[in-house]
Amino acid sequence: MASIKFKNVYIKDYYSIVGPIEKESQIKNYDLAMDDYYFKEKTFELAEIKMQQTVIDNLLARHKMQISDFDILIGGDLSNQISITNYNAVNYNIPFLGIYAACATFCESLIVGANLIESNSCQKAMLITSSHNLNAEKQFRYPVEYGAPKPHTATFTSTGAISTMLTKNQGKIKIESATIGRVIELGIKDANNLGAVMAPAAAATLQTHLVEMKRDLNYYDLILTGDLGCIGSNILKEFCATTYNLKLKKYLDAGCELFLKSQDTFSGGSGPACLPLVLYNKILKQKKYRKILIIATGALHSVAMVNQKQSIPAIAHAVSLEVLS
Repeated sequence: MASIKFKNVYIKDYYSIVGPIEKESQIKNYDLAMDDYYFKEKTFELAEIKMQQTVIDNLLARHKMQISDFDILIGGDLSNQISITNYNAVNYNIPFLGIYAACATFCESLIVGANLIESNSCQKAMLITSSHNLNAEKQFRYPVEYGAPKPHTATFTSTGAISTMLTKNQGKIKIESATIGRVIELGIKDANNLGAVMAPAAAATLQTHLVEMKRDLNYYDLILTGDLGCIGSNILKEFCATTYNLKLKKYLDAGCELFLKSQDTFSGGSGPACLPLVLYNKILKQKKYRKILIIATGALHSVAMVNQKQSIPAIAHAVSLEVLS
């Protein structure tokens, strides 16, 4: 079984910071916004480290808590060997689990944290993830100063950081269940078409979740994928219909819900921050969805493997949320 049921795991609260483009996007309810990509630091990497520290410290301050009140810190990012999160973890003297699933890292952190709490291995967990457009561009594609053109299939890495508190004490959002994804690779080699790379993984995880949990699509008020983008989300709908006979209707993709069309972000948003930014600051604020299945998608490629003309594997993890109030 790839799916897991949880009885007493809740999202207590969250805190988010958005980048200079994201603050002008479709989401309006973020906690803090950056004026520029440097965030008053010397490099983009130091800026992203500061972003992570800011959302953790502000979330702690909101609840008048200390990091020592938490049993573990769990998180990851896109930069080499999750270097951003590793450097940020130096600031917090608690046990740390660094994780990586590319843009699926947020859901992976929810699954890891929920399992630790459900098994009584810990009482409270702090989760962190982030992405920075200019850090991701120079690692996976080209530095923006290079001026390389992009095809319409490309997505725009979101800039943002999100901290999340998990607890076993009842809160407003319950983590009801989760499905761990399988790595899927269908031969696509184009790093500028990651929506197509990840869509089959999202479809497979959705199918597995429904079968193992003995549910149909009507169980959920909304299915929200992470960052397939507008092209990838259309591929997902077609793939689900032809492969699994699933017709997605109550469905949105965070990559399509983040930016405005006028912002010229190609196929839409991406990055580990994309899904939680849209989930926390747009979807949950609407207060019309009670049962939400989030499916974070990640392209598990590297510069070395892409330059060697290897195809790109992908993964998708699903988490079922219930909004209680």
